[in-house]
Amino acid sequence: MTAAGTTGASPLLEVAGLSVHHGQLQALHDVSIAVPAGQVHAMIGANGAGKSTLLRTIAGLHAPTAGSIRLDGRDITGLRPERRVAAGIALVPEGRRLFPSLSVEENLLIGASSRRTGEWSIDAIYDLFGWMRDRRRQRAAQLSGGEQQAVAIGRALAANPRVLLLDELSLGLAPVVVRRIYATLPQLAASGMTILLVEQDVSQALAVASHVHCLLEGRVTLAGPPARLTGAQIEAAYFGVSAASNGNGYGNGSPPGTPASAGPASAGPASASPAISGPAISGPARQADQPPGVHL
Repeated sequence: MTAAGTTGASPLLEVAGLSVHHGQLQALHDVSIAVPAGQVHAMIGANGAGKSTLLRTIAGLHAPTAGSIRLDGRDITGLRPERRVAAGIALVPEGRRLFPSLSVEENLLIGASSRRTGEWSIDAIYDLFGWMRDRRRQRAAQLSGGEQQAVAIGRALAANPRVLLLDELSLGLAPVVVRRIYATLPQLAASGMTILLVEQDVSQALAVASHVHCLLEGRVTLAGPPARLTGAQIEAAYFGVSAASNGNGYGNGSPPGTPASAGPASAGPASASPAISGPAISGPARQADQPPGVHL
């Protein structure tokens, strides 16, 4: 399968034909993506679509049953997680996973223990998150959810990654906090860092991503730049059904395993605005304290 998201630039991160099982359950089916350096790619999809499994497999926390993972052309499929950190891949896990009894600075130093040479010193992280320096002695357990998420990002940055994997940044956070955290991503990408993020909030993902991949039941059903995707295409890929009757029940005229075209819709050009307006999708419920659900 051709890697979704391939452009003229050589990919820094390349996933090819990746399949992953959790016991007898297959979580990913022949997933292929290619992410050039300095770009932000977003994985969207409902709960259980396989988004977090993809990130955890790239980070080395799950072993694939088929396929390969390459970093700057080097096959890292068999590398242990700590070796991948040393190679330049860092994961900000869902739920943050900080050490609650340790201070902010101690959590950052854990990330720096495996650091590569690069610009992200502890002081640089304090400069990125302006509040953090004055509260560096505070225990992580005493921070708000948004502050903990910032520390989790800082811990990953302390390793000076080439590829930053962000799993559900908005999970459990107020919308204003989510906007503040997402505002840091363009600065990271401008430094040359490659970012692959998982997000259920489609509008938020479209606002920051240079390329979007939609997963449904472990398969890529849509891929393309946000400006070339319509609300109808995204809705069809997200749920695997078409808003318009096409006689087969699939949004792109094909089963869910076949990625939909990312080209302009025949009815007219897609809106250049990353926020897609229209009725709210009543998909799988998010936790009550999470931002509103997917809006297309």
